[in-house]
Amino acid sequence: MDATANDAEAPLGARAGSGRADAEAPISLEHLRKVYPDQTVAVDDLSLDIGAGEVVVLIGPSGCGKSTVLRMVNRLIEPTSGRVVLDGDDVTKVDPTLLRRKIGYVIQNVGLFPHQNVRTNVGTVPRLLGWDKDRVAKRTDELLEQVGLDPARYGKRYPHELSGGQRQRVGVARALAADPVVLLMDEPFSAVDPIVRGRLQEEFLRLRSTVRKTTIVVTHDLQEAIRLGDRIAVLSDHAHLEQYATPAELLAAPANEFVEQFIGEDRGIMRLSVTPIDRDRLRPLDGLPVDGAPAVPVESTLRGALAEMLAEEAELVLVKDGATVLGALTAEDVREALASVNHSAGSR
Repeated sequence: MDATANDAEAPLGARAGSGRADAEAPISLEHLRKVYPDQTVAVDDLSLDIGAGEVVVLIGPSGCGKSTVLRMVNRLIEPTSGRVVLDGDDVTKVDPTLLRRKIGYVIQNVGLFPHQNVRTNVGTVPRLLGWDKDRVAKRTDELLEQVGLDPARYGKRYPHELSGGQRQRVGVARALAADPVVLLMDEPFSAVDPIVRGRLQEEFLRLRSTVRKTTIVVTHDLQEAIRLGDRIAVLSDHAHLEQYATPAELLAAPANEFVEQFIGEDRGIMRLSVTPIDRDRLRPLDGLPVDGAPAVPVESTLRGALAEMLAEEAELVLVKDGATVLGALTAEDVREALASVNHSAGSR
């Protein structure tokens, strides 16, 4: 199969396997509805716009239609009505096989082929696109390195020889192998323990800084949604959209009682993790007990600053830009900063 010819057939704006670091595309869900033959309504009139390169997290109660929405994007499930528009093209007008080769898909239980080793698993879509062996091998090793797996050590292993976290990393590498324009992730880290889950989230954030993809993540974990998402869509039954907002906006100003109850009583604490340190609110060092005081980078959050104070049993924390101390924060400063941000969000 000629990869160039195959790409030429593709109506979507960015070609699979183009090697473009900026291969990304906007997605619009327009009045999506899914009704099954027994008249069960899974999704009822969902509209959502996702910007190119944006990470959007779908979250809501079990059975509310999150995964159904995800599967309508790559046409594993066909919508009853409405449209999914990817980079200006209605996906229902695209050959589903060609469509899925442009969409990376990561699922909860990974779905690796048990009879194939890691390298062969990762190279699945590039081989289908007709890439030559050298190109497939180069791309496979490149991606294994990007997800934190040494190709020389893990490339020839089979899925049963890997830990749960390693299998999940291979699943992400396989989803990215042909440089898709969109990445879909359905409960991608839920099948591993909390420690590995945290590490995988860190790997995702690191990878995202170098490989920008328009990404939709489904999760039931609010803390994961806050950590990973640029915006979060809170869904109730039948995928009814209750709120669509940044993590900071969602925590500061829930749109209604459903969202408030779904977030729970810890939203004030979670708010600390998405509130950056404001340089303008730092205390000058004059007269402060700074000897031996702990420090955090200015890129940290209010949660990071408070955690450092609690861990070191300190009255304050120094805030640094590289080696330069910009000022200090006390626990009272953190409380006042959070109250100020909450007041600003609530008044909008």
